[in-house]
Amino acid sequence: MSLTDEVAAVHAERGRPAAMVGELRRTAVLVPTVPAEPGMSGASGGPDAPGEDGLLSVDFGGIRWICAFTDEAALARFAATRGGNGSGAGNASGGTDASSTDWEYRTVLGARLLDVVVPAVGVPAGVALDVGSEHPMMFPPVVGIVPDAVAVDAPENWRPAAPEAPRSAEGPGGTAGPQGPNGTDGPAGPENYSPEAPR
Repeated sequence: MSLTDEVAAVHAERGRPAAMVGELRRTAVLVPTVPAEPGMSGASGGPDAPGEDGLLSVDFGGIRWICAFTDEAALARFAATRGGNGSGAGNASGGTDASSTDWEYRTVLGARLLDVVVPAVGVPAGVALDVGSEHPMMFPPVVGIVPDAVAVDAPENWRPAAPEAPRSAEGPGGTAGPQGPNGTDGPAGPENYSPEAPR
């Protein structure tokens, strides 16, 4: 199945998520670029684009999401929702209004996006595929999608929770028990991930 078919199957709750991730890895996707200007939100081009424009990304929920599209039509739909039509020579095809924003993009193999670009971003990052389309899909920075070294759920990336005041409830033997995330017992989880955490 193609990547769009795998995504549609997962949306219909009959797909196989691992097969969908595998198909993303084998597929070349379109990633819009943004000018390398101060104040712009863009993922590092990493090894693909040293000193060049960044890749379009959005920060949401503590994750930097790199926007990627399966084809020019999906990119044009996204551009239309953002005030542009994605038209122009060498850009995503769409309408013909010359006054609208042109969307430059790079073609990147999904495996390179997940294994090279995501780690180069320097903060937790994932891929947002076909945002603005009928079947968008998020590929979060977790084990099995991105390298373990940057996966927020990899145990080696967990960071102990900040010390808190002793709990009012006493543990066995009349002493306060160990303090984990959100007042629970146990190790800190991915919600306490920090890219500066020792590895």
